[in-house]
Amino acid sequence: MSDRPLIEASGLTKWYGERNRVEVLRGLSLEVWAGEKIVIVGQSGVGKSTLLHVLGALDQPSEGRVMFDGTDLATLDDRRLAELRNREVGFVFQFHHLLPDFSALENTMMPALIRGIAWGEAAERARQVLDRVGLGHRLEHKPGELSGGEQQRVAVARAIVLSPRAVLADEPTGNLDPAMADGVHQLLVRLNAEQGITLVLVTHNDRLAELADRTLILRDGRLC
Repeated sequence: MSDRPLIEASGLTKWYGERNRVEVLRGLSLEVWAGEKIVIVGQSGVGKSTLLHVLGALDQPSEGRVMFDGTDLATLDDRRLAELRNREVGFVFQFHHLLPDFSALENTMMPALIRGIAWGEAAERARQVLDRVGLGHRLEHKPGELSGGEQQRVAVARAIVLSPRAVLADEPTGNLDPAMADGVHQLLVRLNAEQGITLVLVTHNDRLAELADRTLILRDGRLC
């Protein structure tokens, strides 16, 4: 086991605007260890999504720093940040953001193709991961031909197709009914247990929070 966190935020502050500054995060600190399942909860509008985006290098903090496996994200240029997002971190959002004209297989392949992996190998990786999430029989179906739960499972498959070290999920079941949501929850927990993927999840769902190793509350720009 590593002697340092996989993800570490220290003194993290994020504001928007200059003349009428709105602070969302205020000196926040967080350590996420490899293999953990962490759930972040809080009222709407407190900055949960902002925090997740900063942790995953989709956004930059106004002050403070984020370390990923000992590397300060602020020291990476745009190309290396893009590589980190592609190779090390998978993202799952409330809205699955699948490409409507592409099949489940093609959507899942996208991160591998972006990395430069050959089509045949990318397709094989995608087939394997779709089978792992229970969609091996739906490879050629487009998003409009899949249920909401199936679409979100494709989004999860896309997030893990390159075997990232961490998955950051922002309200991953917010648009699903309880039965579909529970299926996605169990899938995420199984991936954590079987593959050791670190999970950081933002959710309002009490059931998902119960499955976490730690549940943190974001309040007034800080975690407690």
